[in-house]
Amino acid sequence: MRKPVIAANWKMYKTPAQAQEFLQSFLPLVADDTRDEILLFPSYVDLSVAIAATAGSNVSVGAQNIHYAEEGAYTGEISPSMVEALGATHVLVGHSERRQYFGETDQIVNKKIHAAIHHGLTPVICMGETLEEREAGRTEEALLLHCQESLKGIIPQVAENFIIAYEPIWAIGTGKTATPEMAGMAHFFIRTQIAHLLGRHTADRIRILYGGSVKPENACALLNQPEVDGALVGGASLDPYSFAKIVNY
Repeated sequence: MRKPVIAANWKMYKTPAQAQEFLQSFLPLVADDTRDEILLFPSYVDLSVAIAATAGSNVSVGAQNIHYAEEGAYTGEISPSMVEALGATHVLVGHSERRQYFGETDQIVNKKIHAAIHHGLTPVICMGETLEEREAGRTEEALLLHCQESLKGIIPQVAENFIIAYEPIWAIGTGKTATPEMAGMAHFFIRTQIAHLLGRHTADRIRILYGGSVKPENACALLNQPEVDGALVGGASLDPYSFAKIVNY
């Protein structure tokens, strides 16, 4: 059985003081949860606060992004070794907003995955189709390309620990959500492609999350799909009580 993952992506929200306040409220609400792996992806400035506040708890903390270089003249970027040194355990790679606004390609995502592995960080690899691709019937074509290019050079034994987040781009921050059936079909397709690339054993172990306007009201229907192994939650994760409801679906 794949352990469900419920992950919060805070995007560009919350000061360190606000992060501390959130966790003071949130941690007691999920302290008894043993079913799920709970992940929190705050902004860089909140990482130290979040890691300290969650020490000894059932919540792990990751970064929203890394650069693939070890160090260098990359003003404004964060290296994987810096994230590792803080005590983070995971990293989001290839989020749709990184692709849309900062021009990240599958080739860049692949470099970041290799950098994350080198530093013991578990990558949460984001992929999904645009509205234009879905309306043109090219969803599977887009997901196939993401899988093929992002996972180049990855060996099956390492990939077993990866997490993939299926994010239909047209559902990110729009209030629109894929139906449970649409999500289930996309997850099945992704897992099938991983089986072709890395073998059935690995595909059966990789957890695939759904991301895209997940709320307490729709979480249960989405997460009860057999191929959906959890959720990557954006806006609804900014409130501790809302996010706790999703964790406790």
